[in-house]
Amino acid sequence: MIGALLEGLPEPAWLVDGESLTVSAVNRAALRLLGLKPERALGQPPAALCGSLEDEAFWQGASRDPFARIRSDTVLTHSDGQPRWVSRSISPVHTPEGGHYWLVLLHDQTRRRRAEAERETLLAELRATLESTADGILVVDLGGRVRSFNRRFAKLWGLPGGLLHEPGDAGLWLSLQRVMRDGEQYRLRIEALLDAPLMRSSDMLRLADGRVLEQVSLPQMSRGEPIGRVFSFRDLSEKLAAHQRIEELGRSDALTGAPNRRALADRIVQQMAAVNTGEPPPAFALLHLDLDRFKQINDTLGHSYGDRVLREVVERLRGAVGANDTLARLGGDEFALLVDGAQMFEAEAAARHVQELLAQPFSFDTLSFTVTASCGIALHPGDGGTPDELMASAERAMHWVKESGRAGFRFHVPRKEVDLLSRMRLDHDMRQALAEGRFRLHYQPQVELGSDRVIGAEALIRWRDPQRGDISPAEFIPLAEESGFVVAIGEWVLREAVGQAAYWLSRGLRMPVAVNVSALQFQQAHFVETVAEVLREAMLPASLLELELTEGVLLGDAEEALKRMRALAGLGVTLSIDDFGTGYSSLGYLKRFPIQRLKIDRSFVQGLPNDASDVGIANAIVQMGRALGLQVIAEGVETEAQRDFLAQAGCHEFQGYLFAKPLRPDEFEQRVRPRRHVVDSPVSGWLGLAS
Repeated sequence: MIGALLEGLPEPAWLVDGESLTVSAVNRAALRLLGLKPERALGQPPAALCGSLEDEAFWQGASRDPFARIRSDTVLTHSDGQPRWVSRSISPVHTPEGGHYWLVLLHDQTRRRRAEAERETLLAELRATLESTADGILVVDLGGRVRSFNRRFAKLWGLPGGLLHEPGDAGLWLSLQRVMRDGEQYRLRIEALLDAPLMRSSDMLRLADGRVLEQVSLPQMSRGEPIGRVFSFRDLSEKLAAHQRIEELGRSDALTGAPNRRALADRIVQQMAAVNTGEPPPAFALLHLDLDRFKQINDTLGHSYGDRVLREVVERLRGAVGANDTLARLGGDEFALLVDGAQMFEAEAAARHVQELLAQPFSFDTLSFTVTASCGIALHPGDGGTPDELMASAERAMHWVKESGRAGFRFHVPRKEVDLLSRMRLDHDMRQALAEGRFRLHYQPQVELGSDRVIGAEALIRWRDPQRGDISPAEFIPLAEESGFVVAIGEWVLREAVGQAAYWLSRGLRMPVAVNVSALQFQQAHFVETVAEVLREAMLPASLLELELTEGVLLGDAEEALKRMRALAGLGVTLSIDDFGTGYSSLGYLKRFPIQRLKIDRSFVQGLPNDASDVGIANAIVQMGRALGLQVIAEGVETEAQRDFLAQAGCHEFQGYLFAKPLRPDEFEQRVRPRRHVVDSPVSGWLGLAS
């Protein structure tokens, strides 16, 4: 009967005999709680089932007091050794027959206790996280009263000890207003935020001590409803100071401290805009200076002396600068002087003054020498309506001085009067250079990403004129394309590059080379036969030659282009698309034509990895190339960050100043031989543009 009554109870329970003080009955719920079988519980002293010191003391007193009772929380041990937290009550039971018992009822609190422990742990971890963050955190309720904040917040705002404002305090905002540069404006801003519980905001706060804090405020939500607001604060003072310093460095020349080209362009923009509507454009002059034969100083005395000369030039030119004028170093041995309010007469006077300042001897240690400069002058607004146009006009005038003998100055003359003559001279000199053997090729290594293996060379044409000095391919190649002379130059480059590759092969250096093929050269009727003849005469395997085709090749007769490309591929020559993405190539061309390689143009590499547009374009080209089974190579890689980004993007190869500048053939061989690997994958080249 008693056992049936115990089984009917929803909670664990057992009866203790009042005479023997042993367990006389126990229900299944209690056995499950204890993890015991009935024989292990029945007949046991009650302290064996719930054996705390409190229980032992109770049963000792119960032997003398038949009406003793207790209600408290305690711990008992499961048979698996794990503790169980319970609420326990012991009550006396007297039967009509005179029997005396105690009823022990238990309520398992283990889950609740463990949940509470987990919550306490989570709260402790949350608090530790709050204290570990670099930001100051403040939590307030909808009325703006403090609910919580971390030590970083107190430190940022200078709260003494961080303990002046406890939870529930609404006076914190007064303390913050006192340290603000404009406390009243801050008060109004906080009131606006508190009046709009769902508003999100980001503010820059200027403190009275000069510091700048970023304040971000977000609504604190619970079950979809706002219950308060969370503020985070970050000290931006050092970051802003660093940005300002970077901005200053980005606008000044590191060697001389003078403004650089960017700063000059900004100044020109300001000058052009310094006029009210209806008034004539402002007049000012731009002088472009280039030191004559400065390379001789570097070659003879060394770059350290050259740097001293450049710094001294800037110091002297500052003597020609008025309060509203601007002196800038454009790079290398080129300088610019913006003369405010100057017209022709004032500009000429400034140019003569510059010549006088530079005519004074330069003396360093025991050396004395003279430095002259060629000066070109452009006047606003006649010689250009934008900074680029004005600077280009001054630079062209400077080059005319160079061609006329140097050490003088000259005003810019409109293109229609001078450019035709200059282009005629350049065209004549270019043809003479080919006839007299003044062109030469340099080779830039191209490297496999991930292994640093040099796998080929890009052939780059160079021209040094006895009178003009080095002439950039960017200057004469466009003229050669317009006149058709690029066909002759292209054939010379092809023969020279193939001959060089054959010579290296004879010396045991298997080095693929490549040349760029202009659209006009590719369209020549006997172009394929010429390539085959050149390879045959040099006895060079066709796999060691790559022809880079500009996208202009693909704009003509597509069927004829496909026919010739298949014929070239039949020879074993590798074909690639140069400067991919700058023209009009399409996936249709890439799928139909026997192209093996794509080259990412340098214009998409320069901004990596920070420029979002360059990142997107470079990734797209790499993924497209891989999808079509093409090798992808990037040109113009100058930094480790650019190289690492390209490697991560899946680009196969790269070239650029990060690894090596274009080298003479002997320099290239010396650089490459120690790390040579035998490969058949040719490396693409550019006919005229330096890396």
